[in-house]
Amino acid sequence: MNAPEEFFRLLLAVVVVLSLASGLGEVLRRRFDADGTNTVIENLNARINSWWAMVILLALALLFGRIGVVVLFALMSFAALREFLTLTVKARADHWALLVSFFVVIPVQYWLIYIDWYGLYSIFIPVYAFLFMPILVALRGDTSRFLSRVAETQWGLMVAVFAASHVPALLTLDIPGFEGREVLLIAWLVVVVQGSDVLQYVWGKLIGRHPVAPSLSPSKTWEGFAGGVLSASALGALLAWLTPFAIWQAALLAILVTLMGFFGGLVMSAIKRDKGVKDWGHLIAGHGGFTDRLDSVVFSAPVFFHVVRYFWSV
Repeated sequence: MNAPEEFFRLLLAVVVVLSLASGLGEVLRRRFDADGTNTVIENLNARINSWWAMVILLALALLFGRIGVVVLFALMSFAALREFLTLTVKARADHWALLVSFFVVIPVQYWLIYIDWYGLYSIFIPVYAFLFMPILVALRGDTSRFLSRVAETQWGLMVAVFAASHVPALLTLDIPGFEGREVLLIAWLVVVVQGSDVLQYVWGKLIGRHPVAPSLSPSKTWEGFAGGVLSASALGALLAWLTPFAIWQAALLAILVTLMGFFGGLVMSAIKRDKGVKDWGHLIAGHGGFTDRLDSVVFSAPVFFHVVRYFWSV
């Protein structure tokens, strides 16, 4: 599958924005952080550099079409599941269930998406993995904290694998008049959801006064939430040319996915607070771990996938 012309236009726009951000970051570093002690500017530049790496990686995957996107998200699910389960308490009795989760469930889920077996990949984890994971643990006979151990593994599979796999699943949709351009749905979703995260942060820093949930994430404010969702929705409408949606439809879908992304971030923050950590990992400089980058996407992708499949796909 060749990437459509619109993809390269979007990629060029993203490169221009990141180039401007890199230039601004360098100016700020030279003026206010010559000795490397300004943590805000250091974090900003680390985030910009990480965005370059993530954009390049996603762009290469999209250029390879379905196989590239499926492999990329399978690897990301593997890393995110590892981060998620690292923060949970496990026993020796869980080893077989963990091996099956990483080396059977993830490959099978993404293989089913690659071959477009919707009837099975839509239920494989929430039905079959959900039922058979506790059986593997129960057979080992260790009942200490059995329910919490099993539930945490199931939650990890649902968030890091099942929900995330709906991003490459967008490539399987059959939308009349949009054939061969499905990769643009992924580009639109990622840009809008991740753009919303950035814009919420910016608006929160500029005018944020009232935290949404102080005990979960003091940096998330109602002002930042409103400004980020509205700005990202406008962005989604402006990018309607990437999609089969009318401008008003793109705006409504953007509101939907940004709302899901925001509340997904809150849910994942609640889990982190429960586990006593700030980030899921430290693989991505300035961004934490893979799960920290996926939290908004994994809550928005399944809803976006099913809405588009129901109203636009045949």
